[in-house]
Amino acid sequence: VARAPRPCSRSEELPLRGTRAGRPWYDVEMLQTLEWTGQSLRLLDQTKLPGESMYIDCIDEKMVWDAIKRLAVRGAPAIGVAAAYGAFLSIAFVDDSVEALRARLSAACDHLATSRPTAVNLFWALDRLKNAARQVEGEAPAEPPANSRNLTNGSAAASPSTNAAAAFKERILAECRAIHAEDIDCCRRIGEHSVSLLLQLKQTQPLRILTHCNAGKLAATGIGTALAPIYVAHERGIKVEVFADETRPLLQGARLTAYELSQAGVPVTVLCDNMAASLMSKGKVDAIIVGADRIAANGDTANKIGTFPLAIAAKHFSVPFIVAAPTSTIDRALPDGSQIPIEHRAADEVTQFAGTGTAPITANHVKATLIAGGGRRLGKPMSLAKSTCRPPK
Repeated sequence: VARAPRPCSRSEELPLRGTRAGRPWYDVEMLQTLEWTGQSLRLLDQTKLPGESMYIDCIDEKMVWDAIKRLAVRGAPAIGVAAAYGAFLSIAFVDDSVEALRARLSAACDHLATSRPTAVNLFWALDRLKNAARQVEGEAPAEPPANSRNLTNGSAAASPSTNAAAAFKERILAECRAIHAEDIDCCRRIGEHSVSLLLQLKQTQPLRILTHCNAGKLAATGIGTALAPIYVAHERGIKVEVFADETRPLLQGARLTAYELSQAGVPVTVLCDNMAASLMSKGKVDAIIVGADRIAANGDTANKIGTFPLAIAAKHFSVPFIVAAPTSTIDRALPDGSQIPIEHRAADEVTQFAGTGTAPITANHVKATLIAGGGRRLGKPMSLAKSTCRPPK
């Protein structure tokens, strides 16, 4: 019987496995993408799944930057939440003036913004913290915040400047928690909207859904985006069968999507990426649902490499293609997908897997792998947290 994920208690002593590069590592039974512990940002290292379930406690913004960069935490919604807490860590335990804390926070936000270029949720969350920081005045409150002792390493706020600094930290932490809570809520609403859409597309069961990469619980802090309707349908007793593209080169579909769905008791079949079109040609796919790293103002979408050819095949075989994403993934400043920055990863993500060579290192044509690919409006509506948006005709 699969056990549902549960939060890790702040007071809970997890079995320490030791340290790696000066970082504390733990083994835990239950999976949770991230948690603010009050002293650190605890992240599930997704590079170890499904073989090991290991958490890492990030104690500063540099550790969070590293975790985002190497895909220990991934998925646009989760990256945004993690980056927000990472920025807060840069000031959480520093005793200084409000202006100095504001400058330190801004520098941390700028540093974290360099970790991944495509997922707009990252920049959206960091901009929210910067805006919150600008709104805080330098004067001290009449009374120190109730939990200012925790954020100032145990020393009570005794001076106006200390009171103001503690209030500043409280305001930034409150914004981080708001971003976190909004993601959980958005995931649920995406699931509700998408299930309604799927039931309009097909009235009979089971619903046969194909998805690419991982846009579920492991990519967010709630029930995910593309997998949210799968979980909602499962809760309601609606029969769903999922086909998960393995998603080369890092196999997020095989390693993560298949793992979390099987843990939830949802039937899932792993496909080779180049098998999806064949499956569609036989009429075995009712709809395709994917997440998004960034959506331009006109609806053009960038997502994991491999999404673009999948959308082309879906259009050819008249299979509904749905992009499920929160409104924070829409970048209204970009008119179309040609302006979306595309991330290029290290070449060894193509030439190696899990440390084993899979291609000759002298192959000059193997330069790097795209982590995301742009695409035009090739599919059906985008299912968003607030509404269902249909592309213009």
